[in-house]
Amino acid sequence: MTSPVLSPERPVQPPESAGDGIGQDARDADRWQDALAAAALFAVDPVGLRGLVVSDGPGPVRDRWFRHLEQLLPPDRPVRRLPAATADDRLIGSIDLTATLATGRPVLQKGVLAEADGGIVVIPMAERLSSGTAARIATVLDRQEVALEREGLAERLPARIGIVAFDESAGPDEAMAPSLLDRCAFLIGLGGLSLRRLPAPLPDRSALEAARARLAVQPPPAAEVIEALVITGASLGIGPVTAPLLALRAAAAAAALAGRDAVTIEDARLAVRLVLAPRARMIPEDMPEPEPDADPQTPEDHRPDTPPPDNAGPPEPPPTAEWAEILLAAARAARPEGLVNRVTGDSSLRHPSRQSGGGSVGTVPTGGRPAGTRMGTPRSGARLALVDTIRAAAPWQALRRSERRRAGGDVPDDRILFHRTDFRIQRLVRRRESTIVFCVDASGSTAFHRLAEAKGAVELVLAQAYVSRTAVALVVFRGQTADLLLPPTRSLPRARSLLAKLPGGGGTPLAAGIDLAVLTALAERARGKDPLIMLLTDGRANISRDGVARRPGAQEDAMEAARHVARNRVDAIFIDTAPRPRAEGRLLAEAMAARYVALPYVDAERVRDVALTAMSQRAALSQRAASPAGDR
Repeated sequence: MTSPVLSPERPVQPPESAGDGIGQDARDADRWQDALAAAALFAVDPVGLRGLVVSDGPGPVRDRWFRHLEQLLPPDRPVRRLPAATADDRLIGSIDLTATLATGRPVLQKGVLAEADGGIVVIPMAERLSSGTAARIATVLDRQEVALEREGLAERLPARIGIVAFDESAGPDEAMAPSLLDRCAFLIGLGGLSLRRLPAPLPDRSALEAARARLAVQPPPAAEVIEALVITGASLGIGPVTAPLLALRAAAAAAALAGRDAVTIEDARLAVRLVLAPRARMIPEDMPEPEPDADPQTPEDHRPDTPPPDNAGPPEPPPTAEWAEILLAAARAARPEGLVNRVTGDSSLRHPSRQSGGGSVGTVPTGGRPAGTRMGTPRSGARLALVDTIRAAAPWQALRRSERRRAGGDVPDDRILFHRTDFRIQRLVRRRESTIVFCVDASGSTAFHRLAEAKGAVELVLAQAYVSRTAVALVVFRGQTADLLLPPTRSLPRARSLLAKLPGGGGTPLAAGIDLAVLTALAERARGKDPLIMLLTDGRANISRDGVARRPGAQEDAMEAARHVARNRVDAIFIDTAPRPRAEGRLLAEAMAARYVALPYVDAERVRDVALTAMSQRAALSQRAASPAGDR
């Protein structure tokens, strides 16, 4: 009763077929079969396997795979979707205020995790989860219960769940929280697959039900299996000890789904391919040859693919060293694409199975400063403004009691009667994410000093990026052109690697630098960011927009580029780096409608302070504008 989906091995494509269509089609088919196998094993034991991460954006391939997974689950298992803006009240539960006020006693309202007890929780845009939310979900996965201790409640609610996390990261600066990633058994990638070339899966619910019943009475795996999986995980450079444990659960589920009462080498090889190989951080080396035994056996005695005779009992498990060698061979055959680059230090490969595709979508703010209240019901994570709710209901109490008593009801005088129109929820204003576009003059004899200080300012700002929600970009202009040396990022290691060697010297194409800074700022604004241009220059241009060295025309082009900043209403700061500031700098700052700061001796800390002060002032102004007086 072996399912064709649960094939323990995949043929390795020869190197010469890597570029042709046939080889690519075969690799895509293998990836699709692995995704179906992971879905089948997860459907057998979602609680034990904890989770499944799908690295791909929304699309028909992902939809088909998820529909297949839903068909494999029992129809009575709950499936809950976790919105990106889920507050703690909705995540872990809280007091049901409406029922509490109506009954006069505390009434508990379950959160999403407790509601999904026995089923799965689907997390779209999992890379956007806050670290706190990810930690709470990870704790529930470990304990299989929700510990609710708040607002006078102390409850333990069962939450035996598995999660399906859709990682839609668009670049190396985004990634799922490691606390969740390490607890999910399967990491699969669907990006780049074509729906027309994928066979439609045929779910077999009866086989899944039989597998769940068989798994419940399955004996523990042999010690050789456990030790071999641990050795394989260590040989692949996998740090968390949870990975071999998850591989062990996957092997047990594979055995149950294949109709076996105990884990065999085929089940362990499948677990290595689906659980351990995608997490590989190093290329496994060959196992040392075992010491010869006194009574050596032929290789056929150990070959796992040789079927036993009909009258033979269950085969004896091979020694640990041979199990480990077989599993390492399976790991080499399933070596993920990009492993060699990752071993040599390419940190942009966060998931070995990730392919390009699927953009990221912005998230709804989950917090912020209170900015008044408005009428509404406390749903979808909205926070109830209790005092304002009571204040809205108080003037109507006498009228409501009299109406209730005329209708034959008995209303105690100490009970407050609420109507739906009384509820008030808090308005929260969250500061928009910001991007500082440093535009640095790298021309002339003082270029190296300016660039060194600009590099230091970029690193100082990035050190506080996660606190201030600020990304940084660096535009450098010199010679005849301007270059975007550092695209917008909040990754300090990435910035350091790109800023290691900075060009300097040559002419001053000031107009080209301002134009590129404006383009970068407008692109960030289109992504929902709040850009700020910081221009570091002495204000004297000598290269015009067409690349010709002529000072009058170059200065006119620079003034026109500066006016372009003002027309697009991009906030800017002009930092005059001239030893003796002249009129050119002030005129450019006025044309840009920018704040003018004279820094004859450029200092990284002072540039950092100017940038962060400007960002905090703009954030305060936007919050005051969003919180008009008397907004109730």
